[in-house]
Formats: sequence, structure tokens, C-alpha cells
Amino acid sequence: MALWLWYRGDAFRGFQVQTEGPTVQGALEAGLAALGHEVRPVPSGRTDRGVHARMQVVSLRLPAHEEVESLPGRLRPHLPAELGVVSAHVPPRGFHAQWTAVEKEYRYRLCPGAVPEEWRGLCWALREDPGLGGSPLDLGRLEETLARFCGTHDFIAFHEKSSPRKPRTLRRAELHRLAGGVLEVRLLGDAFARYMARYLVGCSVAVATGALGAAEVAEALVTGVEPKGLRAPGHGLILWEVRYPPACDAFGASERALAPGLPSTPPFCSPEAVR
Repeated sequence: MALWLWYRGDAFRGFQVQTEGPTVQGALEAGLAALGHEVRPVPSGRTDRGVHARMQVVSLRLPAHEEVESLPGRLRPHLPAELGVVSAHVPPRGFHAQWTAVEKEYRYRLCPGAVPEEWRGLCWALREDPGLGGSPLDLGRLEETLARFCGTHDFIAFHEKSSPRKPRTLRRAELHRLAGGVLEVRLLGDAFARYMARYLVGCSVAVATGALGAAEVAEALVTGVEPKGLRAPGHGLILWEVRYPPACDAFGASERALAPGLPSTPPFCSPEAVR
């Protein structure tokens, strides 16, 4: 079975079960157990503490007689308010939430000025970050630095060393404006190592505020030597979408577009909020 989950990362200590604190996996397993299913869901990838997900996909094995389409509704009363299931399907043969994923899109929200109340705690408040010293954000330099990361690179200088070192392709890195002065960085790639999205955003912001030189970023991409940049905080990051080859995708284009039951309030702002 394939489940499309959403969750507010500020309510959890990450996806994976830990010895302390609530986790997405722990809450989902408890909900499934309440329905009589003792199973271990396999996600498309783990998210860290504070990171949100508009579309997290998990694989799990349930009995053949299970009523799949009604599962989200039956699960809902047994899940915390910050975790929900958009849909559940029996996927095409060969589907695996992690191993058959071919693209992921992350979106990162940041605010260079006063943070709107509805975005408080859900975006990176640059003005309040002591590491930036209150320096103004140059949007042109921000966009230039993000564009520099596009292409296939060894991103070892921009991710946690516990992740495998290998070439990864960043297909898109764009800056968009949301309502209320909030900015959104959209990153689309074939794979992301741990903290990679947060390092790319953090280093781009460091360049755009003058805390890091653009030449240092360019050199780090070539040498693999980590620059003295920043790792953007987790609460501004959203796993936005996970994509699969058409032959084994459990979720159709219309369902992805409509996302039934997905909250449209921050951090999953509606398309109408984009400017």
C-alpha cells in the first residue's frame, strides 16, 4: 500500500522513531495499531526535527482484505491534529516509496522583514538571526547563488557527511514571492542528502547578506571543502512533493493537483497566496 501523508514538523522530533519525543513514524504506527495493524511504514526519506511535509509517501504491507480507499478516514481519529493522510492506494507493481522515487521537490520559506503572524515559527526570520547580523538581503545575489547550484555536482561540501558521497542533480532552484513579504525557495532534484536543502539555502542567504563570498561557494562545489556558510533552520523547510515514474506512480496527476484534505494554511499555503 502507498500512503500520502502530510505533517507539521514543529509537532515532532523528526520522522524516524526515537527514544524520546513524538515522531511522525511513531504516531502513524500507533494509529495503524489502533486499527489492528502492527506494521512498520517505509518512507520516501526521513525528515529531520522541525521539517514539514506536504507530501511524504510511505510504503506498508497490510492484509489483502483491507479496505484501502477508506483507510485515511478510519485513521484520522487515531492521529494527532498535526498529521494527516491525503490518500491511500494499492500501487502499481514495482512501487517502493523510497527506491522508485525519481524526483523530490523541497520548498523553503524565509522572511527578510517583519514576519506575518500566520508565518511565525514557520519561516526563517532573517532579521532575527544573530548569525546574519541584521544585514539586508540582496535578492539578485540570492537568485544568482541558487542558480549556481543547478546541475550535477558532488555536493559533499553542502550536506551531512553521514550521507553517501555521490553525484546528485539539482534540476531547479528558484525564488518565488508569497503574500506578506515571505520568500520561497523551490528546489527540485533527483535526490537530496541529509541537510542538503538547508545548506544550499543557508549558504545562498549567507552570500546574499555578505556573510559569505560567492567565490567561496563556487570553490566548494569544485573542491568539496565545506565553506563557512550557514545551515538554514529546519522549521522553514517543507518536503513538497515526491515523484515517481508514470508506470509505478500510485498518485495520478489530478490527485496531486487537488490534494484532497490537505490544509491550505501555512506552511502549506494555497497557490492563490503566491505573487
